[in-house]
Amino acid sequence: MRWSARAIKSFAMAELEARKLKYPNTGTEALLMGILVEDTTSIAAKFLRQNGITLFKIREEIVNLMGKSDMYFFSPEHPPLTEPAQRALDWAVETKLKSGEDGEITTAHLLLGIWSQKESAGHKILASFGFNDEKATELTKYSSYTLVDAAKYSGNEDGKPQLLSLLDNMETVCIQI
Repeated sequence: MRWSARAIKSFAMAELEARKLKYPNTGTEALLMGILVEDTTSIAAKFLRQNGITLFKIREEIVNLMGKSDMYFFSPEHPPLTEPAQRALDWAVETKLKSGEDGEITTAHLLLGIWSQKESAGHKILASFGFNDEKATELTKYSSYTLVDAAKYSGNEDGKPQLLSLLDNMETVCIQI
């Protein structure tokens, strides 16, 4: 099973965000930031922003939830994963394998993996912004389609495939912000 380039870069950005905050580990909260930092065009990042979840808000909530770190602490170049972060990655892989679908593990799988870790900081942060199981189900539905698959499905009122309309709406929301 392969990880998409965006998911790999999100992971690298998560490590960087953990280092910026001077945290000793890369947790689910850092993985969440990595998704938003890495790429503004991924379905996961657009979905988060459409739901009012931005990088700035997440950083602020992390400090509220976890506190500030020691300014003299030097985070390792590759902060190790916390147990919940490792379980989130494992969940993403297992879920993709169980689906039987071809393709790569994406940032949407990573986001859903974070959500699956109920006691993690990432889950608590998402929940504080109104992300819930219903939103996770919605993201699952949208992330299971590719743009090619979307063209096969019937359009909505304006004749566009539903996923393309969703992406247009998300882009409009992003531009308005």
